[in-house]
Amino acid sequence: MSSTKQADSVGNMPLEESEALHQRAMNVLAGGTGHDLRNAQPMPIYAARGVGSRKWDVDGNEYIDFLMGNAALMLGHAYPDVVEAIQDAVTAGTHFGNDHPLHMQWAELVQQLLPSAERVRFVNSGTEATLLAMRVARAFHGSKKVIRFEGHFHGWHDDVVHGFQAPFLEPGSLGTPQPNGAGMVTLPDGDLAVVEQALETDGEIAAIIVEPTGASWGRAPLETDFLHGLRELADRFSVVLIFDEVISGFRFSPGGLQQKIGVTPDLTTLAKVVAGGMPGGAVVGRADIMKLFDETDDPQHNRFGRVTHYGTFNASPLSAAAGIATLQNLADGTATAHADQLAQQLRTDWDAVLEKHHLAAYVYGEASIFHVYFETDPTFLQAASQRSDLHNTEAARLKGMPNSLIGSYQRELRLRGIDLMSSTGGVLSAAHAKHDVDEATTIFEEAMLALLQAGEIYQLENSA
Repeated sequence: MSSTKQADSVGNMPLEESEALHQRAMNVLAGGTGHDLRNAQPMPIYAARGVGSRKWDVDGNEYIDFLMGNAALMLGHAYPDVVEAIQDAVTAGTHFGNDHPLHMQWAELVQQLLPSAERVRFVNSGTEATLLAMRVARAFHGSKKVIRFEGHFHGWHDDVVHGFQAPFLEPGSLGTPQPNGAGMVTLPDGDLAVVEQALETDGEIAAIIVEPTGASWGRAPLETDFLHGLRELADRFSVVLIFDEVISGFRFSPGGLQQKIGVTPDLTTLAKVVAGGMPGGAVVGRADIMKLFDETDDPQHNRFGRVTHYGTFNASPLSAAAGIATLQNLADGTATAHADQLAQQLRTDWDAVLEKHHLAAYVYGEASIFHVYFETDPTFLQAASQRSDLHNTEAARLKGMPNSLIGSYQRELRLRGIDLMSSTGGVLSAAHAKHDVDEATTIFEEAMLALLQAGEIYQLENSA
């Protein structure tokens, strides 16, 4: 626990200001927070400031940050070049409602770095990006259906709010159309034969959208061969392949996961890192598809022959400035390599903790991402003789850990000074250092022992 926490035990972390803000929030904010994932026990973190790999709440409690602005802060909190760029931009005006020079510079950087980015259209979030990408794909193909995969998260608009949380074929939210009712075809991932059959039997499929990391930023990983196979199937059946790189874009490499594995989609959705911690996202892709945004001298075309897209704050000057500064710092790959190396060290060290205590769990992930899986199913626990027996890629299992366990896990870490991104995982940045990983590993072991003592996680019955 960091020295700024004037507490002699986990339960005594000072939270007086946080409690006061929580009471205010419950009286004014719908749902008590601004984002479903911010809900936490005993209360959400109310952040006051962040620097590098750390942040502090309103009570002065310090956290090793593995949330990193919902994975947007690849360079860490308050990175000097980003802060300076925003300060310079804001003195010229916060918002014009017009295009501006930074808009072009930002788009050119995206175009230079990302293999699929022949043309760029900025939006304000990842949800907007997937909504617009699917609209463009449907317009280009001339059909309305889109294949998506169980467990994959593509934002919260009506088309995709279903299918990312189990049970995958049930409605994802009150107030939305029935699953698959908006032209979505939900399939299990990892099986190219299933995708091929759907394309062969349904001529109304316009596109395939996929998180190339696998479901929920790699919580249920995908094999690279599956992505190569999707590219081949999309070409053979003349459908649009969309990579949702909202999290993996510029994180897995300067050119995203697509550059790293050598698979170029037709369209890519971006957010998070692309805007450097400010609100922003983009749809990028093939010029012939993106041409559907073009206006001409023909009123008939402009009304009925193109894709309509508005957005007051698209490519706002402050977001563009932050995005430019971030991408310039990521372009040579050094920052990415640093974050990847530290994440690998964290995964190794945390897995060693699980091995030391014979826990029925394992750590996994790619690039600068980590996840932890806890096995709680009695059948699998009884059958496993070693932790490697627990490894799987099924989204229903990897995303199916009990919510009570996830909540306790997050709480045990949070009250010791670690904030995660969602579920049991997090991300590292170029600002993290070895001492962050070392301290986090000590905290992780303490949390594991607390969860074991509480009977919420298990040891392997057949372990030595």
